[in-house]
Amino acid sequence: MKERQKQVKRCFWANPKNPLYIKYHDEEWGQPVHDDAKLLELLILECFQAGLSWECVLNKREAFREAFDGFDRDTILAYDEKKIDELMSTSGIIRNRAKIKAAISNTSVFKSIQEESGSFDAYLSGLCPKEPIFDHTSTTSTISDALSADLRKRGMKFVGSTTIHAFLQSIGVFNSHAPDCYLYQGK
Repeated sequence: MKERQKQVKRCFWANPKNPLYIKYHDEEWGQPVHDDAKLLELLILECFQAGLSWECVLNKREAFREAFDGFDRDTILAYDEKKIDELMSTSGIIRNRAKIKAAISNTSVFKSIQEESGSFDAYLSGLCPKEPIFDHTSTTSTISDALSADLRKRGMKFVGSTTIHAFLQSIGVFNSHAPDCYLYQGK
């Protein structure tokens, strides 16, 4: 199996020396996600990724899961300054106070959207097409522009169009596997 993984052609960014990245590329990236808990986790992680590489965040995902209580929405909403200080001293995660505070406030906006739309997934489905968009070159889109603008208007931080486009790629709205990747499904 490991030999086959080495021979398979993947997207250029999938570091072949990082098993976590290969597994993420092969099993997660671009697969449809409709579970709100998973959507919250990915959105928070994408916001921490802003200005960094996804590989950096992915390598820290398990530490983030532990530090952020499994990304449990209601637990995150109860975080106070003491918890923020604890997170700032937690090795293994990205210790950026602005991003930590944004994760908490973004979770509050996420909950408001769930209450308004029934689920965050339902909110996304109102803005995104039902079928994946095959595009392996763009880093923003009219969809990410609109979603980013709406989320920022609602009070989210670190949700620029590029970050939101990456989020939409990760949850399968965009299928962005390159034409020479074995997972490519475009035309």
